Amino acid sequence: MSNAIPRSTIPELVAGRLAASLLEKEYLPGAYLPPERDLIKDLGVSRSSLREGLQILAEAELIQPHQGVGWLVGPLSAPLAARARKLAARISPLATAKPARRKAAPAEGPRRLPVAKEKPLHIPNLKKDRLGTFNFISWWEREKVRQARVMVVGAGALGNEVIKNLTLMGIGHIYVVDFDKVELANLSRSILFREKDSGREKAQLAAARAKEINPDVQVQYLHGDVTHDIGLGIFRRMDVIVGCLDNREARLAVNRFAYWMNKPWVDGAIQELLGLVRVFVPGEGACFECTLTEQARRDLALRYSCPLLARQNILLGKVPTTPTIASIIGAMQSQEALKLIHDMPVEPGKVTHFNGYTNHMHTTAYLPEQDCESHWVYGEISETPLRAETTSLGEMLDLAFADLGQEAVLELDEEIVLSLNCMVCNTSEQVLKPMSQVSFEAGHCPTCGQMREVVMTHTIRGDEAFLDRSLASVGVPPLHVVRATNGRQFRFYELTGDLDEALHFNHFAEAEPSPVAESRVRLGDQVADAGDMPDGGRIHLVD
Repeated sequence: MSNAIPRSTIPELVAGRLAASLLEKEYLPGAYLPPERDLIKDLGVSRSSLREGLQILAEAELIQPHQGVGWLVGPLSAPLAARARKLAARISPLATAKPARRKAAPAEGPRRLPVAKEKPLHIPNLKKDRLGTFNFISWWEREKVRQARVMVVGAGALGNEVIKNLTLMGIGHIYVVDFDKVELANLSRSILFREKDSGREKAQLAAARAKEINPDVQVQYLHGDVTHDIGLGIFRRMDVIVGCLDNREARLAVNRFAYWMNKPWVDGAIQELLGLVRVFVPGEGACFECTLTEQARRDLALRYSCPLLARQNILLGKVPTTPTIASIIGAMQSQEALKLIHDMPVEPGKVTHFNGYTNHMHTTAYLPEQDCESHWVYGEISETPLRAETTSLGEMLDLAFADLGQEAVLELDEEIVLSLNCMVCNTSEQVLKPMSQVSFEAGHCPTCGQMREVVMTHTIRGDEAFLDRSLASVGVPPLHVVRATNGRQFRFYELTGDLDEALHFNHFAEAEPSPVAESRVRLGDQVADAGDMPDGGRIHLVD
């Protein structure tokens, strides 16, 4: 006889706890279980673990799923009660205690800012300490700010203001993401860019200028698209994400990635003299996707009816803005990020509007959508030594098979274009590239010019002919978290082998000259003909 102590998985414990609640008549037959977000908080588990536990109860015929409504509690007959007792027996005596009920939200009243306990009195040397005045703020925790990691997505007008503010406040680690390049029109509202920067990458320049403003901050930049170029492992290691974006697609991507990794993010938007700021915290109020109107959802669906065109035409036009509204909203976003770092009160799921025409400001709350697609926090993440460039689809799938059985599949976050089929010429071109690497022009048949049918997939089942392809070749970014499921359970594998290269905060670590090197000569030096010199032979005076 084995003396091993039986252990239950988290979903089994969830099922056992809920079964005990059914036996105790906490949830009556004919009623619906509380919303998933409430159960997640009460039980202290992830969304995936909760859903697996609910599936166990459904297979025991104790509850029934009603699409779009919730989980209905069934009648508790004698045989079903026996099943419930069997499930409840899986939980330990400590786990049988009822979870503490969340206290009702107190009535609106005066808010008290937290004060750091026993903060030692320290008189800074303001002649030598650039951040010394912050020590006079009672709640300021300097070490927490120095250790903080903040991702800024978008380095345009808003992003410039946020990066500048975070840098001045001494936020220790700043990760800048943008796929655009500087044009002269940016200079009217972007404090970090100069005329000589035209045509250069915004992310690189913003990070370099942040390092110039405060050499003590550590910066990293990525010239890429947040929708498919950043691994979830990077989101996972951030304290706050700040979105300085100008389109719904990118906001929706940031919202889902932040929610999956259980990270708060701060959104901002500006137009002319109008702006808004909103904080989204997983499990607390509405998320960005909850705020989308039916028309916005139809627009997104229409945009994605032709996926290649959708990716290419992300922006339909430039939004006119002023530097003043960028300063105001960027400052508010930076403040919210600072509050999140200090665990200060914020108002998640609400939006603050600022009207620069009338100088009026008001805050309203969004209604959370119970069945929102974004409301899913990943379960336990397994850190593996695997890397996106060197790990094949087959190797990744073998790992999933070992954990979930032979019915496991990999679920990719980006669609793979398998082939482009011309229905006129009856030809087919094998592609095997992520959709982000297939242009709208490539979608047209080279023979007849007609738009070809796009055959795509985002699941890898094991019978594909390209299992030897690397994860990176099908669009999986470094340090990503790969998702696998067998239809009942999920497993999440991080490509932690990419960590050192994907997240280092070492860009511009050494003292460097300006990011744009300039040819300099001293007065009296012999120079070449003007035609052979940069800048048409202009001489730069130096000390």
